[in-house]
Amino acid sequence: MDVTRARDLAGRLQEQIGRVVIGQESVIERLLVTLLSSGHVLLEGPPGTAKTLLARCFAASSGLTFKRVQFTPDLLPGDLIGANLFDFRTSTFTLTQGPIFTDFLLADEINRTPPKTQSALLQAMQERQVTLDGQTHLLSDGFLVVATQNPIEHEGTYPLPEAQLDRFLLKLEIPFPDRDAERRIVALHGHSTAMPRLEDFGLAAITGLPEIRELRAQVAAVRLSEELAAYVVDLVRATREHAAVLHGASPRAATMLASAARSLAALRGRPYVVPDDVKELFLPAVHHRIVLGASAEVEGQTSAGVLRQILETVAVPR
Repeated sequence: MDVTRARDLAGRLQEQIGRVVIGQESVIERLLVTLLSSGHVLLEGPPGTAKTLLARCFAASSGLTFKRVQFTPDLLPGDLIGANLFDFRTSTFTLTQGPIFTDFLLADEINRTPPKTQSALLQAMQERQVTLDGQTHLLSDGFLVVATQNPIEHEGTYPLPEAQLDRFLLKLEIPFPDRDAERRIVALHGHSTAMPRLEDFGLAAITGLPEIRELRAQVAAVRLSEELAAYVVDLVRATREHAAVLHGASPRAATMLASAARSLAALRGRPYVVPDDVKELFLPAVHHRIVLGASAEVEGQTSAGVLRQILETVAVPR
């Protein structure tokens, strides 16, 4: 099995997106993990940390059809999915497709819309199809949701329910850049207050859906030993047994973590998974899926801290 194509694609994407977005190499790699695992990703970070710009650059480089929805309090499910409209010329109803009918959907500030509209994404994210007026419509097999949210803005926001969070393969936190990266950002983009135009940087599609399908088939064949599969299960089950955790991660978390580890191995040029692949992705794949108990929160414990404890206590296979 040739996994060098995935590694080469990662290198080309890093180089091209790095022309516009500075200091986010790890996030770009994990976006690729999400893409090759047929998953979805939630980007969380303070305003002004290039979450939307990063998603736009990734979409432009991936060659997927791209649509963006600004999630607002007045957004309705029909604004996302579409509607059956009556055509007086033919006396029939025809589907007017909403922006969800795409390959790459940027759900910007997803927690600013009510749960009724958030739930419109549940079937699409899990099954790659939507149901409208009793009729099922298939979405693209390349359907990918990249959602953004700001952690520090609470006014006018609606927390994502557990069922919605569980659909995201990874939750990636976008921190403030370090001093050197921020200095390079100012040197590159400090001439204008507007969002950079991607055309000015010569961004072009360096892959496409046919190649992505082939790479996903290769990733699915990456070897995950029985010992590592058991390690994944033990890590996820430990979240349900930890004293600080009220609700632990589901079996879906285990299958998604295994798939993500395969993708990361392929991006690193290996046809097999090693324990470090699982350990590296355990936090971004699981920390949005667990709920701490009230007493643990009062004591100042965090989801990330609890998961690090689990990584230290669960035996790693040799």
